[in-house]
Amino acid sequence: MLHLDRFPRYPLTFGPTPIEPLPRLSAALGGKVALYAKREDCNSGLAFGGNKLRKLEYIVPDAIASGADTLVSIGGVQSNHTRMVAATAAKIGMNCVVVQESWVPHEDAVYDRVGNILLTRLMGADSRIVPDGFDIGIRRSWEDAIQSVRDAGGKPYGIPAGASVHPLGGLGYVAFAEEVRAQEAELGFAFDYIIVCVVTGSTQAGMIVGFAADGRAERVIGIDASGTPAQTRAQVREIVDRTAHLVELGRPVRDAEIVILEDYAYPAYGVPSAETNAAIRLAARTEAMITDPVYEGKSMQGMIDLVRKGFFPEGAKVLYAHLGGAPAINGYSYAYRNG
Repeated sequence: MLHLDRFPRYPLTFGPTPIEPLPRLSAALGGKVALYAKREDCNSGLAFGGNKLRKLEYIVPDAIASGADTLVSIGGVQSNHTRMVAATAAKIGMNCVVVQESWVPHEDAVYDRVGNILLTRLMGADSRIVPDGFDIGIRRSWEDAIQSVRDAGGKPYGIPAGASVHPLGGLGYVAFAEEVRAQEAELGFAFDYIIVCVVTGSTQAGMIVGFAADGRAERVIGIDASGTPAQTRAQVREIVDRTAHLVELGRPVRDAEIVILEDYAYPAYGVPSAETNAAIRLAARTEAMITDPVYEGKSMQGMIDLVRKGFFPEGAKVLYAHLGGAPAINGYSYAYRNG
């Protein structure tokens, strides 16, 4: 029994997210593996929702208790995370400053005016575009933004990229694993594998800790979309250890239980390959499930390739964690102008 109940949670989501069978996608890939999706992209009415809200539910109580009046976070120009921090700030009545770094070498004419960043600005966040490149670690531009709030007389509460290296950043996806176990009891079967995109690390790290409780951590297959897999793996390891201690897992998580596949992030973070685009189109045309070029398109690409290569044994039940992020596809409008 993991000890999540000791941590206060501020409800930002509708509750348990649905698990949806994907029969047409399964059939298109040969029908030997049964694919399902857990729809984290449908988890809230706050600005299209997504996985970051599940993390923020455990961070908001600490932000409120600190007496802060401004949430300060960071991401790329088309960051899902900064959209969700802006949404959370609006919902709880705080100000919001978000740094939007130039993480993606992308030149679509509308890239910095649509999708996630449009929604972020619409919700009243102070969105600051800076030219710095991609990095999943702690950023000077974020620290400068925090100081700027202090200098203006505000009280900032810093939330790092993806909420990942925040001390409580892994708890939301421990709760995800608990939720999946309850849903499996209702469904009458357990999933053999869980597929999840990994970049800043706390989504997969929380899942690893959560599923370690019933011996399934190594069945959580992380699909790297960072293009910096050594740094991502090290960050996942750090978050796993911290989170396992918080929830009193009671044993160390072995390195072999942290599975991250590095084959699908090419050509770079936020840049879809031809295979990513093919995966996005296949999911859309078989299941009307919209994935994005940055995160979910690459984890979808990974899952499709693994099915085709026979990675999963025949008859396996595979759960695809759809983490959200579809608004970002608007920033790639030229690539998908003909579908």
